[in-house]
Amino acid sequence: MPANCRGIRLLWVGTNPGGGGTETHMITLCRALAEAGVEVHALVHPEGKIAAALVGTGVQVHYGRFRNSADPDGLRALWRALRALRPQAVVGSFSKEYWPLALLSRAAGCPLILFRHMDLRLRPSTRWLLARWPLRLIAISEYLRERLLAQGIPAARVEVLPNPLFLSDFARDVEARTTARQRLGLSPEDFVVGFGGAWHRGKGVFVLADAIDAAHAVNPRIQGLWLGGGAHEPDLRARLAGREWQHVQGWQNPVTPWYSVMDALALPSIEPDTFGRVCLEAQACGTPVLGAAMGGIPESFAPGQTGLLLPPGDGDAWRDGVLRLASDAALREGLGAAGPSFAAGFAAEQIAQHFLATLASA
Repeated sequence: MPANCRGIRLLWVGTNPGGGGTETHMITLCRALAEAGVEVHALVHPEGKIAAALVGTGVQVHYGRFRNSADPDGLRALWRALRALRPQAVVGSFSKEYWPLALLSRAAGCPLILFRHMDLRLRPSTRWLLARWPLRLIAISEYLRERLLAQGIPAARVEVLPNPLFLSDFARDVEARTTARQRLGLSPEDFVVGFGGAWHRGKGVFVLADAIDAAHAVNPRIQGLWLGGGAHEPDLRARLAGREWQHVQGWQNPVTPWYSVMDALALPSIEPDTFGRVCLEAQACGTPVLGAAMGGIPESFAPGQTGLLLPPGDGDAWRDGVLRLASDAALREGLGAAGPSFAAGFAAEQIAQHFLATLASA
């Protein structure tokens, strides 16, 4: 830990109840900082996924919630925490909490750090805050940084800190691969293309379904594996119904063993993702990636080294990419073998040190 960060106390605020990428980022970095010796406090939703993940770790959990940026209960909970803890810095991840954090952290005399995760059009008030208020603004990818600059945020204001990953949570699981594939009726020779995450059109799930069907028509060993759910789940389930080569599993917890069941992880988004965390997790498990050349996805793997970069929305290209990996064992073995080394560059312990260096330079 940088010497001038020893003994630092952080208050990280994130009262969203969900369990998506922003929440996972907060959980991972809070844990990594606590394990590095930082005194980390988290103000979280009492019934949310963040609280469930942090209770019992080295992070000290406090409860509150912001239904919106003017929620009086949330404001009171935040002010109580600030007064009681007197942190050396306050950190926030969710845009609905930006303004409460800005106003109350300033009233308490605490430096403010805000993470930006979503590629959404900034409201004028939020744009002004991020461009003018005394704070540190961190984007989770170079793509998102460029998007923020395009909306008028000064370049000097936006830093990049990559998504952290606890490598110890991700490894090749040969037993899980054998067991799950047997349960699904898959043979060792079958080539399984997996998708994990939100099932909505912007993620390219229907493009991928068509591509797997088309590839299966050429090579019957090609199979699809679907993990997740979401807004377009009924439509996707109807689209996949009756195709015995499309294996629909829904949400799985934990998802980690399923990366070893796959022969390739696909992220075929047709709308920009700011990053591709599932790609990073799959590589850590030694699974090659098929990723769309869209948004921050190309930053989440090494095209040509740990996976293949494919044009978004081009069903023929995705079919051909699947067929190429299925027919070239040496290629996919090489891509898979390089994955853990790439993922190691996103180790949570390493990212935590980068974050502490950012604090030290403030």
